Amino acid sequence: MTEKSSDRPLVLCFGGHDPSGGAGILADAEAVQAAGAFPLTVITALTEQNTCGLVHLHPQPPAQIAAHCRCLLRDSQPQAVKIGLIGSAESAHTLAQVLDADALAGVPVVLDTVLATGAGQAVADAALRAAICERLLPRCTLVTPNLPEARALTGAQAAEDCAERLLAAGAPWVLITGTHDATAAVTNRLFGAQGEREAWDWPRLPGDYHGSGCTLASAIAAWLAYELPLIEAVAAAQSYTWATLEQAVRTGRCQLTPNRLSTPIR
Repeated sequence: MTEKSSDRPLVLCFGGHDPSGGAGILADAEAVQAAGAFPLTVITALTEQNTCGLVHLHPQPPAQIAAHCRCLLRDSQPQAVKIGLIGSAESAHTLAQVLDADALAGVPVVLDTVLATGAGQAVADAALRAAICERLLPRCTLVTPNLPEARALTGAQAAEDCAERLLAAGAPWVLITGTHDATAAVTNRLFGAQGEREAWDWPRLPGDYHGSGCTLASAIAAWLAYELPLIEAVAAAQSYTWATLEQAVRTGRCQLTPNRLSTPIR
């Protein structure tokens, strides 16, 4: 049998394991696969959680995370990186070192700043927030906080002010999502370090969803792996993510789960 090399780009995903499958590394893998790319996964934390919320967070040892990365990068060449739940400041410092590896030079990096669960429980302390700003933002292509996360990282209130501070910290692009706003539409705002500004309005869907941020950031990373221009990748990933929420399924008693693998790419 003749072996065939995959023509699907590889996306290296860092995230926590959510046993419910709504968020975390499973969500990352599904979104990447839905976009036609192939996920490589490194788990940064184990979690006890379900669709109703987080019970406990178990960060993985930073040395273990680094070893998993070295093993993968000896064998495979990612075309994009997506970072989600980190777990600890020490792990953030480890990820910064990983991003400096020769194998990842020039590779686009999407950072989903997971500071709290969809149910509102905090998963990042002050040390981790500081490490994100000091060590990861300058090494990322795009950071995708929701407005509460942007406020927690910067101390600012308005989306524009938050974005300016994140750009000043070294992030070339900032996408601030409006899922937590009390508005009829969800407005997502993209800011670039060269003054670029874009905004998209999406109808606000009823219900609460578990893993929408993971879905969006991973889909963006997958499109960037295909070398789609960043603004186009952000637009395409939003369309896909909104469709996964419109077709979300109930897998537990509380938050709905995005329907990632059964949702057509638009």
